[in-house]
Amino acid sequence: MPDKIILASKSKVRKDILDKNNIESVVEPSNVDEEIVKLALIKENATPEIISKNLAELKANKVSTKIHDQIVLGADSVIDLDGELISKPENREEAMNILRKLNGKSHFLISSVCISKNGSMVWNYTDKATLIMKNFSELELEKYLSKIPDENLYAYNVYQIEGEGRSLFSSIEGDEDTIMGLPIKKIKEYLNLQK
Repeated sequence: MPDKIILASKSKVRKDILDKNNIESVVEPSNVDEEIVKLALIKENATPEIISKNLAELKANKVSTKIHDQIVLGADSVIDLDGELISKPENREEAMNILRKLNGKSHFLISSVCISKNGSMVWNYTDKATLIMKNFSELELEKYLSKIPDENLYAYNVYQIEGEGRSLFSSIEGDEDTIMGLPIKKIKEYLNLQK
């Protein structure tokens, strides 16, 4: 396994997952304008999965062009509700609208990761989890949302599987690390082959 990797993400959750798995990492955010990229890809009729893959690769490649001979990890997670891309909320009103859309329905949480070196992708992986949200009243959704601090809401989307969010779902199928944004088992498999 490499001595350390560069994480092209500001996500505290992703950094924590790497730390818990004894993967030394240095954070170097890509500062990619995700909304512009998403809008362009949606115009091209790209699926949420393609959008997730593209963003992960774009982030990793952008940082790895500046930092030579280092392994750079980019990642992106999206919600796919019947083919509709659902992004992180910008405010509490958007968060409530997302909860209303997901209420009582099944959706996919897609996490893509890309490892780049010297500006080019050398490995990528995408995983998908299926989550079914219980049926909640408007009041119950408001009560749930009131318990989530702003910092968590905007960083981790409307649910946090490791915390309050677990109570939202009647069924969760898939890898928890994927749901949290980093399918670490596959990343470790790849990194272990690099030495």
